[in-house]
Amino acid sequence: MNKLVGFFQLIRYPNLVFIALTQVLFYYCIVEPNYEKIQIIGPRLSHNFLLMLVTASVLIAAAGYIINDYFDINIDRINKPDKLVVDKLIGRRWAMFFHLLLSLLGIALTAYVSLKLQNIFLFLFNLLSVLLLWFYSTTLKRKLLSGNIIISLLTAWVVLVLCVAELNWPVGKIIPNKNQAILSIYKLAVLYGGFAFVVSLIREIIKDMEDQEGDRKNDCKTMPIVWGSLTAKIFVSVWVFVLLAMLLVMLIYALFNSWFLFFIYILLLLFFPLIKLLRRLKNATSTSDFHSLSSDVKRIMFFGILSMGIYFYYNR
Repeated sequence: MNKLVGFFQLIRYPNLVFIALTQVLFYYCIVEPNYEKIQIIGPRLSHNFLLMLVTASVLIAAAGYIINDYFDINIDRINKPDKLVVDKLIGRRWAMFFHLLLSLLGIALTAYVSLKLQNIFLFLFNLLSVLLLWFYSTTLKRKLLSGNIIISLLTAWVVLVLCVAELNWPVGKIIPNKNQAILSIYKLAVLYGGFAFVVSLIREIIKDMEDQEGDRKNDCKTMPIVWGSLTAKIFVSVWVFVLLAMLLVMLIYALFNSWFLFFIYILLLLFFPLIKLLRRLKNATSTSDFHSLSSDVKRIMFFGILSMGIYFYYNR
């Protein structure tokens, strides 16, 4: 029983649920409704293929969490000894076995969907995701900024993968019929993918500030260690201002279109929390401070993704 609990801790099951929720929301709140507007063709990604692609994303992400913990044993013994799973509840060989099994299953499902849709890019990008997660865990996460950027790009890919699935390569057209309704799918994919990238990058740097002790003892070259915590805070603050600027544009758009519920949602659950985050970041010094900030950023990402439901409400 302890090993089963340890396995679910290892794969970060709440994060996997969030990945699945993000893709399901994007499909049913953005992709499908935009196709329904033109009433000519439906999504290339059927419900069955969607289930397979979501499952593949979850499996690949779970494999990534496992391999990350596998190579982070020494760091985790210092930063979070109470949450150590590999070598404590699950042996190293079993951890590697689960990583390989889940990765292969995820790639196999992606390959099937790619073959059916005649879209090789789905397979190539998900295969690249598996490889990047491996190199991130072994090398890149210990390098200045490169690991942070890789994880942020992979977070954005959770949304963009559904956009890529709709690319109509078999007939030589990226955008079928060049219809404005379908174009909006790609625009919203870039919007939500960009939001996911920036929020993830902010959280990655905050986590580096939280994990400085273990990272320093294991010769990691993260931003807080190489450039100092003050520079890291400034870096995070700049990206928070970028997010605030994006949200301000959305707030103005919502007002001009009388989307009052959307306006209130963005203002209370995203805009104000980001301002509060800036104030708390300035005074943060301890590990617990940065851990609390990291949790705040996760909530901001969660509510940002849930805003797809509000968008659906106004575009039914």
